Amino acid sequence: MLQINQVSKLFNPGTPDEKIALVGIQLHLKPADFVTVIGSNGAGKSTLMNIISGVMRPDTGTLHIEGAAVGSLPEFKRSQWIGRVFQDPMAGTAPNMTIEENLAMAFYRGKVRGFGLGVNAAKRRMFKEQVARLGIGLENRFGAKVGTLSGGERQALSLLMSTFTSPKILLLDEHTAALDPARAELITQITQDIVREMKLTTLMVTHNMEQAIRLGNRLIMMDKGRIILDIDETRKKDLTVERLLGEFEQISGKKLADDRIVLG
Repeated sequence: MLQINQVSKLFNPGTPDEKIALVGIQLHLKPADFVTVIGSNGAGKSTLMNIISGVMRPDTGTLHIEGAAVGSLPEFKRSQWIGRVFQDPMAGTAPNMTIEENLAMAFYRGKVRGFGLGVNAAKRRMFKEQVARLGIGLENRFGAKVGTLSGGERQALSLLMSTFTSPKILLLDEHTAALDPARAELITQITQDIVREMKLTTLMVTHNMEQAIRLGNRLIMMDKGRIILDIDETRKKDLTVERLLGEFEQISGKKLADDRIVLG
C-alpha cells in the first residue's frame, strides 16, 4: 500500500543550522496496517508525515502508494490518496463555516464539481448518519460554526472528514496530544472504531508510549532521523513500556529523556 524507499531529508544544508531530519528511511505498509510511531522530540516523526503527505519533498528516495509514484507530486494532488488529522484541533477545519459546510467541503475534496446545490437532502441525511457514528451529538448541531466546538469535538469532526474520501493512507499526527485525558481517550476510541470499520491503512504519531503499544498491529520507534525499532504484531502483543524503554536504551546506548514522552 505505502512504500517508502531510502528517503532522506536534510534541512539548511551547508549552513551552521544544518540538520539531518531523515536518513535512509525504509518503510512498507500493507493494506489495513495500523502502525504507531514513537520517538523523542526531533526524531523525525513530523518530517516523515510531511514528506508522505507532500508538504515537503525528500532529498533522496522514492514514495509509492498502491504502486503509483507520488514523491514528486504536490500536496493537493496526493490528497486523493491521503487523509490527515493534525495535533492542533484548530487545523483541518474552517472555523467560520458550519459543521455541514465543513462536511460538504471534505466530501467534495478531489472530486469534479459542477453547478448545483452543495448539500441536497440525500447528502444531508448521509452526513447526519456519518456524524451520528461519533456518538457526541454533532448531528443535531449542523448549523453551528465549527469555531464554537470544543477541541475534542473538532478533532472528532476532523477525523471523520479525513475519511470521507476513503483514503488509501490515513495520517494521524499526534491528534490526541492537545486534548485533556477524557477527550483524548474518546478520540482514541473513535479512531480505533473508524480505522477498524473502514480497514484504513494508518500511520499514527504519538508521544504516549502506552497508547503506541495498545493501538495498532505494528510499532516503529525513531531516533535522530532513523527507524531504530520495528516491532511486528506478534512481538507487540507482549510489549510493555518497560520493555520498549529497555530496547531503546540497548540500541541507542542512552536513556530516553524527553519531557513530551508520556509513559502511560
